[in-house]
Amino acid sequence: MILHDRRGQPATTRIGGRATLDELLRRAAQRRPNAIALIDPPNRENFTDGEPRRLTYAQADRMVSAIAGRLRRIGLNTDAIVGVQLANTVDAVLTLLGILRAGLIAMPLPLLWRRAEMAAALSRVSASALIVTGRVGATSHFDLAMNVAAEIFPIRYVCGFGRGAPDGIIPLDDLYTAQRLDPLPSLAAERAGEPGPGAHLAVISWDLTAEGLVPVARNHAELIAGGLGVLLESRMTQDAVILSTMMTSSFAGLAVAVVPWLLSAGSLALHQPFDAEAFMIQRQTVGPDTVIVPGPVIGPLAESGHLGADHGLKSLIGVWRAPERLMHAPAWHDTRVRMTDVPVFGETGLIAACRSQSGKPAAIPLGLVFAPRAPKGTVVVADIAATPAGTVALRGPMVPRVAFPPGAERGSLPYFKAAASGFVDTGFTCVAEGPVMGVSGAPPGIVGIGGYRFVAKDLQALVGRAGNGTLAILPDALTGHRLAGTAGEGQAGRAALAALGSNPLLVGAFSDHPGPNA
Repeated sequence: MILHDRRGQPATTRIGGRATLDELLRRAAQRRPNAIALIDPPNRENFTDGEPRRLTYAQADRMVSAIAGRLRRIGLNTDAIVGVQLANTVDAVLTLLGILRAGLIAMPLPLLWRRAEMAAALSRVSASALIVTGRVGATSHFDLAMNVAAEIFPIRYVCGFGRGAPDGIIPLDDLYTAQRLDPLPSLAAERAGEPGPGAHLAVISWDLTAEGLVPVARNHAELIAGGLGVLLESRMTQDAVILSTMMTSSFAGLAVAVVPWLLSAGSLALHQPFDAEAFMIQRQTVGPDTVIVPGPVIGPLAESGHLGADHGLKSLIGVWRAPERLMHAPAWHDTRVRMTDVPVFGETGLIAACRSQSGKPAAIPLGLVFAPRAPKGTVVVADIAATPAGTVALRGPMVPRVAFPPGAERGSLPYFKAAASGFVDTGFTCVAEGPVMGVSGAPPGIVGIGGYRFVAKDLQALVGRAGNGTLAILPDALTGHRLAGTAGEGQAGRAALAALGSNPLLVGAFSDHPGPNA
């Protein structure tokens, strides 16, 4: 599927115009077949089924083909949309790439989404299939997926990784040991006459505005442009060993971790956030030269000794989902480790910037952003402007220019809005000072908790529907916000919210007894 801009031209970019994520994997597998490609968290069995895996590029490439063949064999046609809700394991990365190799469109879903959010997203884009992790903690995502599929007519297939898959779930674990792989169609033949492969739609992620959920569709070129900016600015080396806490369910997770891994043909060790003991084990056993963590936890992790230059650490990447907090970040003084900040503007885009010699975060420039920034690089990764309303606007090779699904602008649901100039208003407020700007606030009405965003009025409305309770939204040093609920019957309140398909972060805000949840 090729999306077109308002002039009817294919929405493509100059960066990586012909390359695809699948091509990057194939190149890496040809060059380094026996090198380690993907490494599971050592504590995988604590949060989901399956022993930790450690795959070479040859093994990963074969598994990607196996997943792609299985998806085509069960009846999915080219450009069908496949929802994915998987824990942060090698399964998640391989499934994303398998969907793309099959000529399908991947739509990763946040792991804590439940029935209400999943049903809204899957039905909005008419997804044809859903792939899930069978168990995450004590929650059965097999049951969740079957309930969602029963509610949404277009979902024809539910697949999954994990033990005890019920009838109706197509298992995928057997593909790791399958002797024969299902054949794949020739995508080149199917897409003859279309623009370069890089212009083809690859991934749909979900943003949130005060009006509700917004699908954001990106092609391969836009994904690669975002990842290239991070790789160049952080000076990630070829064959890098990367330890990442980023989930694959957002543009940031893909652009900061997955795409740089493919571009560098390195090793990617995954961490299910957050387990301090498992993280320390990975630092010692994997020996990463690059670590990717949420920006707000860098200070506590450094103080506890988890981010020192021991074991060969050279580069640290901090991801700021609340970019307004970056201005107040403590200085980074360990000159042995290169520190790069990545402020994230929802699903619109991100900007990577290495810390200055002072250790303080770099200012965000107005105008064109090059990678690497100093000395001025030759690759333009973004164009930044302050709108007349005092908000941050982005355009450039990583920023989509069209709404999805096609024709969404003619409907009543919220949609991704790009001006004719290509600029997209992110809603984040800013203060412009000469050639630079500072992000001063989040979009109004939006609550951020870690990597999850909510509309404040919708949270309050859900609590009201669930019964007699109140909800407080409180600031939190690490997560941005936290929720604290009070109700006469805490257990009953939680059950009522769960019955409405609410996010566990909201459900967990209510304790068993009256009083705020600490």
